[in-house]
Parts: sequence; C-alpha cells; structure tokens
Amino acid sequence: MEPARLIASDLACRRGERLLFRGLSLALAPGEALQVSGPNGTGKSSLIRILAGLLRPYAGTVERTGAQALLDERPALDEHLPLGQALAFWERLDGQRADLTRLGLGDLTEVPFGYLSTGQKKRAALARVIAQEAPIWLLDEPLNGLDVAAVALVEAIVAEHCASGGIALVASHQPIALPGARGLALSDFPA
Repeated sequence: MEPARLIASDLACRRGERLLFRGLSLALAPGEALQVSGPNGTGKSSLIRILAGLLRPYAGTVERTGAQALLDERPALDEHLPLGQALAFWERLDGQRADLTRLGLGDLTEVPFGYLSTGQKKRAALARVIAQEAPIWLLDEPLNGLDVAAVALVEAIVAEHCASGGIALVASHQPIALPGARGLALSDFPA
C-alpha cells in the first residue's frame, strides 16, 4: 500500500468575487503536521474544504493518497439523538467504535448531542475522526470551545496520530503545540 500523502500545487481560492489566496503549495508526508493560520476571512476553512475535496479550487491541484477525516464547524452528528446513538450511526459505516472515555465523554452517551457544550461537541467530533482511522486528518479550528485540559488532550492526540505515521493539517487561530509542526500563514499568499 502506498503511504499517505497530501500535496497541493499553486492553489487559488475565490469566494464570490473575492480572491482569498493564490499561489499556495504544500506537501505533507507520513508523520508531518502543518498549522495554517491567518485572520478571519482569509480562507483557512476554504483551504480545508478544498483539500477535503468539498470545494473546487479556483486554480491549482490537490493530490492525496490515503483516506482522510475532516473535523470542521459541522460535526455531522444528529443534534436530536443522544451522543451514543449519533456516533453509532458512523460506527456502522466506519466499522470502529469511538473512544469517548479518553475524551471525557463516556458519561454523556445518553445526552442529546444538541445539548452538549461547544467543547463537548468538538471532542465528540474528534472521537469520530479518530474512529475513522484515516491517515490524513484535516482539522478546522479543533481547539474552539475547549478548556486548558481539553486543549492539551487534543494536542496529545494529534501528536500521537503523527507519531504513528499520520498526517495532520490544522487550521487554527489558536497556537497548537505539535512536535515538529510547520506553519503556513495565509497572509504569505496574497490575492
């Protein structure tokens, strides 16, 4: 099996009539992490969506080898179902059970997903990412709504993913401690 990789070449992103960035290239191999930063509205989420194949780039290409998992502002968990049932839907598709205990959610399986706090929802979405066992993680603002202990936990989980040969691309306003991670500032790719 070919090792996972994520390569973007000369990407440009246009939203409506506005060009957000252009000339952006990146390459990530197993064990690598990249933090994308930039002010609101510069295209961090759009870049993640382009890399995930959910948005077409205005210019450039994306190549990926290996499955990917996406964490963004839409966790794809039914707001009305208890957390355990909302995740069970994905367990049937992914073939893996999410480890809620490590993420501090083990006692919330009967609580409707919509009633969870922002931080709990973010950790539930991360549980789904982990259960997918995809080598490529695309994480859009994974630290939003998390307390200090949860931030440290997420940093440890992402670092473990990379240490085991995974790839992580993290778009975040907040600094995230990832050993050996490179940074990419969208302001370096003006429109």
